[in-house]
Amino acid sequence: MNPEKSQLLRWVLVETSHPGNVGSAARALKTMGFSDLRLINPKMQNVAKESEAIALASGAVDVLESSQESNSLASAIQGCSVVLGLTSRDREFGPPAIDWVSARALIQESVANQGRVALVFGPERTGLDNDHLSLCTHRVWLDANPAYPSLNLAQALMVCAYTLREGLSETGKPEMMVNREELAQLADPAAIAAMLDHWREGLEAIGYLDPNHPKKLMPRLQALFARSRLHKEEIDLLRGIAKQMLQRK
Repeated sequence: MNPEKSQLLRWVLVETSHPGNVGSAARALKTMGFSDLRLINPKMQNVAKESEAIALASGAVDVLESSQESNSLASAIQGCSVVLGLTSRDREFGPPAIDWVSARALIQESVANQGRVALVFGPERTGLDNDHLSLCTHRVWLDANPAYPSLNLAQALMVCAYTLREGLSETGKPEMMVNREELAQLADPAAIAAMLDHWREGLEAIGYLDPNHPKKLMPRLQALFARSRLHKEEIDLLRGIAKQMLQRK
């Protein structure tokens, strides 16, 4: 697989509990030719240096050593035009849901246009929560036995890494739905989340949103904007509206 393609994919583990899963994830990534591993709020600080992580990484200690640990998912996905949250749980609100086959085509399309992609995996016991998914452009599920759809973290990551290696190694290019120029204009999810915070403040300022009884207004707005694939200039426009609302206080 072309190393330039693999470097466009970012693998993000959120609040991982077990050092062994971090080591196994590093091994899976190196085996499939990937290396960009981000660790967000792991239950143990400096988890990549834990003996269990190092042991299960086997020959992939270099991936562990180069991994980046932080407490901010928003910063980890910065610059990514496609952010896929891997979870099997249905949600009432949140980003559009797609299966892995569709997600893989979207990744190939983005990579072919030099767009960065983040794949986000949640905690082992609970998976991604709604706050995590609010920073994703899509919610993605892996097809599995409906009677027992359980995959552990390293297994899920390996399935994705293997099929992506296979897809990105193909000589043919996927059919382009978004050209490179349009991809560059898309706002990243962190910018959209910041805009939504600005809107929440503005809606509270004009009395449209009661902070004590918010109901489902903000999740509905988040789902609306997630479907819209906002451009950077549209974020500026929406922030301008929020600024005007705040000036009505």
